[in-house]
Amino acid sequence: MWRNFIGLMLRTESSLEIICEVVDGLQAVLIAEQRQPTIALLDIGLPRLNGLDAARSIRERAPNTKIVFLSDYRDVEVVKAALVVGSGYVLKSDAGDDLVTALHSAVRGESFLSRQLAGLGIRPDPQEK
Repeated sequence: MWRNFIGLMLRTESSLEIICEVVDGLQAVLIAEQRQPTIALLDIGLPRLNGLDAARSIRERAPNTKIVFLSDYRDVEVVKAALVVGSGYVLKSDAGDDLVTALHSAVRGESFLSRQLAGLGIRPDPQEK
């Protein structure tokens, strides 16, 4: 149901095209390797291969793919680890306001962090991902 909501929201954005939806981290890695997408949108809590490990594998197999995380995880260490390998981190509760902006930021080579996380002292890595 959540994935359907996100898919519907992104399909209304004319500057974005969804090329594939997957159900787990392993499938995300395999599809990214095959299709070399501009962006991979991942959750931290993916089955079979968590989002962090999937992102690391995607970076190796599809090095030009930008990675943005969309997750409920608010743990500072998890968010920091995600920003080491990814370009952005959006809380699911902020998706309506922040997700499209985060995806556009990633395409431009900029980092993005959900506004609810800004007060935690987390800084996105300024290096392009």
